[in-house]
Amino acid sequence: MQLSLCLSKPAQHLKNPLMAASGSGSIMWFRKGLRIHDNPALEYASKGSDFVYPVFVIDPHYMEPDPKAFSPGSRLAGLNRIRFLLESLVDLDTSLKKLGSRLLILRGEPGQVLTRCLKEWGVKKLCFEYDTDPHYQALDIRVKEYASAAGIEVFSPVSHTLFNPADIIQRNGGKPPLTYQSFLKLAGQPSWASSPLLTSISSLPPVGDVGSCEISEVPTIKDLGYGDIEQEWIPFRGGESEALKRLKESISDKEWVANFEKPKGNPSAFVKPATTVLSPYLKFGCLSSRYFYQCLQDVYKNVQKHTSPPVSLAGQLLWRDFFYTVAFGTPNFDRMEGNKLCKQIPWNDDDELLAAWREARTGYPWIDAIMVQLRKWGWMHHLARHSVACFLTRGDLVYCQYILLSFS
Repeated sequence: MQLSLCLSKPAQHLKNPLMAASGSGSIMWFRKGLRIHDNPALEYASKGSDFVYPVFVIDPHYMEPDPKAFSPGSRLAGLNRIRFLLESLVDLDTSLKKLGSRLLILRGEPGQVLTRCLKEWGVKKLCFEYDTDPHYQALDIRVKEYASAAGIEVFSPVSHTLFNPADIIQRNGGKPPLTYQSFLKLAGQPSWASSPLLTSISSLPPVGDVGSCEISEVPTIKDLGYGDIEQEWIPFRGGESEALKRLKESISDKEWVANFEKPKGNPSAFVKPATTVLSPYLKFGCLSSRYFYQCLQDVYKNVQKHTSPPVSLAGQLLWRDFFYTVAFGTPNFDRMEGNKLCKQIPWNDDDELLAAWREARTGYPWIDAIMVQLRKWGWMHHLARHSVACFLTRGDLVYCQYILLSFS
């Protein structure tokens, strides 16, 4: 399956603000789904539209520095994640410019910003990828209510996951399936799996006049207020282009794909990691999980035998969907309190021990090496993740107090 983009001239902004309102315009609101390939929201926004406004809103709560954070970053995200996101936005902007468009960067509370854009640009459609995150669920309700009252069509397709979590929950009597096997039985084969996905776009409608809305280029880390932070070498660069490159490299080794078996793999592999390292690209939607799934199915069809879920590569994508579904159907899934699936554990509250674990000062070389990798790269192998998580939660960390005392 090939991804090809036909190049066209960059769009020129209209000089007459009435021109945008007189035609048929659409807003394509990017949040995740930072890609051109297999992006049904973008495809729908461009159909029958004279103008398309590709928008990304810089949310200060997510992006801007928090002086109280225990490591460089905002209240909600570390600096590695923010840097990866900015790189992904730059790549998306480059791709849009090749298609005759550009990415419009705005700042502020996303709901307020989108409402203002809907008012000022006179669009007929608002398109964005469906998001199961509770924050976006609440935000989307507000934006949809305004759009509907204004007579604006809203199109919000499910394309971040292989399945619609709400459909799976409905099939299970209104409750999320709590085992992987029960999820697989309910899910079956994806309805779209036998049809080709749209992986190429020849051009996009131009951007209309933006009126008085303040549009900027994709900011840098420094623009966001992080100053001259020392740049670590990180082997994972954000963006759709890098995602597709990594995907191509991974699936080119058909024998490796066919024999992939989690949890086998070397978590200490450094120069060439033992996995695809596609998880951050899937998280931000730089890579479509549906496209990845179809590529894997193409490989499986052309080999004599291959591993199967839950240990296969396709099985890892299904694990991802399983947890998205459970999270979507479980209130307070991201915390212990108020989460009916969690055992309520009376955790010890020791800030110094927690800091020692977080800052790679436990005295256990394996644990500290992993935490250094996490701090510098923002990524670790899944077996390494299991190691540091178990160390934190299952008792070993309490012994660190003796090590800390011996070094104090």
